[in-house]
This record gives sequence, C-alpha cells and structure tokens, in this order.
Amino acid sequence: MKYKTALRRSEEGYSVSVPGLPGCWSQGTTEREALENIKDAIQEYLAVVADQLRDAEVREVEVAV
Repeated sequence: MKYKTALRRSEEGYSVSVPGLPGCWSQGTTEREALENIKDAIQEYLAVVADQLRDAEVREVEVAV
C-alpha cells in the first residue's frame, strides 16, 4: 500500500507526515531517515486502527476521486 507523505525540512533535519492518516508523523536527520521512520509510524498507526476495529462491524465504501 502506498501513502502520500508531506516532507518538510527543518533546523533539526526533516519532518514527515501522512495527510491521509491524521496525527501520523515522524522525523529524521536526513530525508532517507525520515522516510524510513514514517514507514514504521504508518505501520504502528494502522495497527492501532485495526485494534480499535476488532469488535466492530466493519464496512468498506468506495469513493470516486
């Protein structure tokens, strides 16, 4: 699965967020490190979502873009 990320340079290095996953962000001293770190953050984010949905009746909807 692919996610669009927003990468921003800062005084400390790079910050990166995932607009499609509110609150999912990370950072790194290099662009490469920040992008590797966001992969871990996305996996952790999705694990929390899966846990929250464990006892729920889940439906999927398709949206045209």
